[in-house]
Amino acid sequence: METEEIEVQGYIATKRKVLAQVVVCSGCCCGRTDKGRPAIPLEWLKKTWKERKLLKTVQLTISGCLGPCDIANVVSILSKDVQLWFGGFSTEEPYHELLAWAEATRELGTLAHVPKSLLPYQFTRFSESE
Repeated sequence: METEEIEVQGYIATKRKVLAQVVVCSGCCCGRTDKGRPAIPLEWLKKTWKERKLLKTVQLTISGCLGPCDIANVVSILSKDVQLWFGGFSTEEPYHELLAWAEATRELGTLAHVPKSLLPYQFTRFSESE
């Protein structure tokens, strides 16, 4: 199967440019304690992100299902150059690490290194191209 390269024109401009975006799944499975899944501290995340004024540097987005549903509590970090996927968060600690990473990114003015404590939660989301 041949693939066609898609050219991105970038005609639409935004005044609000961030270094990264953290997308937290809150869909059909993630955070659903009624389905036996671990809770996600959504209200704490939103409140703390706002209080610490991180939104202008690292956007926090609470989304619907990101998949894959066989991994609980999926989070993605998106930037101009990288897309990282994490999942299997069963305690609040990884969310505290994400917050600390966002603060470090703001302070550095560039993407901070992902905390080593999050690496065991990292997974490959998409299949490799042949």
